[in-house]
Amino acid sequence: MKVSHRGRLKGKWGEASKHQGWCRVLWGTIALAVMPVSAASDRTVVVGFTASQTGKLNVEGIRQINGVNLWVEQVNAAGGIRLADGTLLKVTAKFYDDESNKSRVQELYTRLICADKADFLISPYSSGLADAAAVIAQQQNRIMIAVGAASDSTYKKGYTLVYQAYTPASRYLTGAVDLLMKYEPGARKLAVVNEKDKFSTDVVVELKKYAEAKGFEVVLFEGYDTGAADFAPFINKIPPDTDAIMGGGHFADTSTFARQLYEKGSRAKMVALLVAPPEPKFAELGEAAVGVIGSSQWEPSARYSGETAKAMGVQWYGPGVADFEAMYQARFHEEPSYHSAGGYAAGLLLEKAIKDCVSTDTEKVKSALDAMDIMTFYGRLSFIVTPESHGLQKGHEMIYIQWQRDAKGALVKRLVWPKETSDADAIPMPKR
Repeated sequence: MKVSHRGRLKGKWGEASKHQGWCRVLWGTIALAVMPVSAASDRTVVVGFTASQTGKLNVEGIRQINGVNLWVEQVNAAGGIRLADGTLLKVTAKFYDDESNKSRVQELYTRLICADKADFLISPYSSGLADAAAVIAQQQNRIMIAVGAASDSTYKKGYTLVYQAYTPASRYLTGAVDLLMKYEPGARKLAVVNEKDKFSTDVVVELKKYAEAKGFEVVLFEGYDTGAADFAPFINKIPPDTDAIMGGGHFADTSTFARQLYEKGSRAKMVALLVAPPEPKFAELGEAAVGVIGSSQWEPSARYSGETAKAMGVQWYGPGVADFEAMYQARFHEEPSYHSAGGYAAGLLLEKAIKDCVSTDTEKVKSALDAMDIMTFYGRLSFIVTPESHGLQKGHEMIYIQWQRDAKGALVKRLVWPKETSDADAIPMPKR
C-alpha cells in the first residue's frame, strides 16, 4: 500500500473518505483544510486533541489532558515557543470529550482540523481511539503525536505523520518476565488473562512469545470482553501451582481483576498488570494492591537527568524529573502518573521539533521529528523512520513499579525494574 504524507489514501484508508465530505459540507473546502501549516511568523499555533473526560477511559484520559494543558500553560507563561529567528509562538489548545467512544473520534478530529484549524494534533488516550484518529491526521496532512497509545500495529499501515511517544505494546510486559526470572529463578508457569481490546491483545501476544522463548509454560491464555466486571470464571481456571499472573487491560477492569485475585486468595508469586497499578488511585485497593507490579512509561522516581543524556550521547531537553513533578503537583494537587507525564512529553516533542526546524510547516516539522533523538524527564525519545514502521517509538523503555508497605506500614509505590534504575528490590506476593 503506497501512502503519501500529503494524505492520498489507498486500500484500507478509503473508509475515511467520508470525513472529507464532512469537511466540504460543514466547514469549508478540503483545499483550505489541507494547506501547509503557516510559517513561524504566525503568532499562534493551534494544537488539537480529544480526551476521555467521560467513559471507561476517563481516569487515564484526564491525567493525559492535565499533562498537555500544563505544557500549554507553561509555554504561554514564558511568552511562547521562542524560535532562533526571534519569533514567539503562542499555543492554543482545542479539545473535545470523545467519551471513550471510538465512533466519535474521527468526526471530532475532522472537526479539529476543518473547523478549529488545528495545526498539530495529539492523539486521544488508548490505542483503539488513537488508531482511529491517525487515519484523519494522515489524510488531512497533520502531524499527530500519539500518546497513551502503545499498539505497534498503528505504525505498520504506512502512515508518515504519526509519531509514538509511548514504548510500544510489544515491549510492555516483557520486562516483567525478566524481573520474574531474577527474583524467582525457579518459576516456570505463567497465566495470562487480558482485555480483548487492541492494545492489551498486542501486549499479551508478544508477552506469550517472549515468555515461551525464555522457557515458560503459559498455562492459561484467555481474554475477557471490554467492560467485564466478574473475573471469577477466569481466576478459577488458573492452576493453583501457577507462578505468575500477568495481563489486564485498562484502569477500571484491571483494578477489579486485582481486587478479585486478592479476594479469591491467589497464591501466585507475582502479579504483573497493565495500566492500573502505576496510577496513584490504585492504592485505594488497600491490601489487594500489596505486591502487585505494574509496567509504567514513567515514574516520579525515574532517574533521568542531564548526566543520563550525556552517557547516552544525546541532548537533554525540557525540565528535570523533580521539576516536572513539583510543577504538576502545584497545578493539580495530585501526584503525576505516567499518563500525565506522557501528555506533557507530547507537547515537548512538538515544541522541540518546531524549534529545531524554526518553522511550523508540516514538511519541516516532520523532518525534525524524523531526526530527533533526545533525553527528557520522561526518558529517551526517538523514532523508527523506515517505511515499514514509520513513527514507532524506539528510544523509550518501560519501567516497573510494585506496591509495597514502608517501615511505617504505609502503602507506597516502589520502582523495582530495571535494576540499574530501581529504588527497591521486588518482593514476592504476600501469602493469602
